[in-house]
Amino acid sequence: MTNELLILITEAIAVYFLVLWAHSLRTKLGLAHFYALIGSLTAVMVWVTDAGVKVEIPGVSFMVGSTVFYTALLLGVFVVYVFDGPRATRIAISTIIGVSIMVPVITMVLHWQLKLSSPDTTNYFPPQSLRIYSASIFAAFADLIFLAIAWEFLGKPQLNVRLWLRSFLTLLGVLWLDVVLFATGAFAGTPDYLHIMAGTFTSRLVIGVFAFPFLYWYLAWQNGKNGMEIENRPVLAILKEVTKVRLELSIAQREIERRKEVERENMKLIGSLHQALAEVKSLRGILPTCSYCKNIRDKDGSWHQLEAYIQRHSEAKFSHGVCDVCMAKHHPEIGN
Repeated sequence: MTNELLILITEAIAVYFLVLWAHSLRTKLGLAHFYALIGSLTAVMVWVTDAGVKVEIPGVSFMVGSTVFYTALLLGVFVVYVFDGPRATRIAISTIIGVSIMVPVITMVLHWQLKLSSPDTTNYFPPQSLRIYSASIFAAFADLIFLAIAWEFLGKPQLNVRLWLRSFLTLLGVLWLDVVLFATGAFAGTPDYLHIMAGTFTSRLVIGVFAFPFLYWYLAWQNGKNGMEIENRPVLAILKEVTKVRLELSIAQREIERRKEVERENMKLIGSLHQALAEVKSLRGILPTCSYCKNIRDKDGSWHQLEAYIQRHSEAKFSHGVCDVCMAKHHPEIGN
């Protein structure tokens, strides 16, 4: 019994670290590999649960499927929701539910095929209870939705719940909700219903206490690594597009403001150019000028007074005065 428990703990630690490590690589590799791992663990969980593999200690029975693989899936969906948002979480949930549905379908097909070809080998793929499978799938879907809702509810600023307590209560709440939904859906009305319920509650409490340090360590590490506060989303963000729409509107608003600023700069530049064109007209080329009277000949051969020509071909205006030299020469009586 001691060796079995040690193996179970080692398996749980290894799988928990595998899921969290795969998620930590998302900034380099994206989330595709993470979704693939989630799907694989879901298939393994269903097969191991069907096989009934468990570890017994005095007073508590630990199912390997839920202790190791289902809890690892919870941790995976948990960190995806916290750091990657509702859209990525919906993909993860769809992967888990999709694989959970496909496994019993494949089992039924294989069982039917083996029954036709070799009836003696059907024990390799024993048919499972449709009620148990349906309860398992429904409970898994409800658990994962509840996880996101509980996390956001406990994260309301007015509640002021610490991160470690928020994480633990959310995780334990999901584990206990799974007990109620699955046991009720699969075993309600049977003589062992209450016994299964009580025993599973105890085992899930132990699992929650054991898995919580891994979750809290990862949340604190990623939060510090990314240099950002964990976002508080609307409570029903997992079911609605509120967060996505809000983000898209924010991005669109910033883009509109940027374009308006560029347009204002362009209008300012165009105004400056118009002002420059209004103030400046250039005289280019060689101007034929009379050596005596200084009149200027235009392209038609007509001669024009210097002042008249310049005023016609530029924005300059003339006013007349008398320079000091001419004043002394023509009006000596005025003097300096």
